[in-house]
Amino acid sequence: MNTAFAPYPIGTPGVPWGDEERAEWLSQQPLQRSYESEVLSVIERLRPRFDAEQYGLLDYGPESYPLMAIRSRDWRDDLPVVLITGGVHGYETSGVHGALQFVDRHAADYAGRVNLLVVPCVSPWAYERIHRWNPNAVDPNRSFRHGSPAEESAALMRLVALVRDRVLMHIDLHETTDTDETEFRPALAARDGKPFEPAGIPDGFYLVDDSENPQPGFQQAVIKAVEQVTHIAPTDDSGELIGSPVVARGLIQYPLKQLGLCASITSAPYKTTTEVYPDSSRTTPEQCNAAQAAAVCAAIDYALARQ
Repeated sequence: MNTAFAPYPIGTPGVPWGDEERAEWLSQQPLQRSYESEVLSVIERLRPRFDAEQYGLLDYGPESYPLMAIRSRDWRDDLPVVLITGGVHGYETSGVHGALQFVDRHAADYAGRVNLLVVPCVSPWAYERIHRWNPNAVDPNRSFRHGSPAEESAALMRLVALVRDRVLMHIDLHETTDTDETEFRPALAARDGKPFEPAGIPDGFYLVDDSENPQPGFQQAVIKAVEQVTHIAPTDDSGELIGSPVVARGLIQYPLKQLGLCASITSAPYKTTTEVYPDSSRTTPEQCNAAQAAAVCAAIDYALARQ
């Protein structure tokens, strides 16, 4: 395992990776869990109550992965669309299972009020390997742009294209983990030939707003709901979270479209990215999933109340 004080074990410090380094990295990504048994099987169990559709197919050598979306069965063109995405980073487990938990336990509460479009696992290859990237060492959540280098991102954008201007709210479910600091950020720095700069890991839940269209009331409504389930991340000694200034309790901002982030793919007036901290001694996997589901409910409720 890499540390902040040791060079990443692949590549030469200061030199971006080439094909050889990417191949070496790929050879070290073992299969660790099953997309079919843990995600697709859950979607199948939801089919009696919701529509499920395949919107793409990832073909990675000998392996292929159907990309699945869940829709409201009572879809109506006169209703606004709510988009819920999870598993853009496959290793962020509660994003996937929190989205599925929302569908199973809460989606029926919104029948006839909104059209739900839920994509619980955008990156199934990475889900199975508990990784941030796809097999090409590309981060899907920096790839939501024209000519995307990540098929995961391109497929989701194609799915959303027909409704992107009707989306009222988009919530993208993520986690920040200890391995961000020990593996994923060091790997990113090594891949790009840059020095690794530790930023620390927030202990608790926080949100990422769009700096180009901030919605502080919306964000705080989500924070208020989630703190009933798990704790909110305090600021660090610099008044930041993960290297970004805190603009309100548990809230930072990114320019979503500029960075090619998933939450930028629609024209929704309300959008947010959740960040659950599953490695805290103060929470459990069940609470992490419940926090994601609570965030979704609070986000929909706020958006509907202000239509």
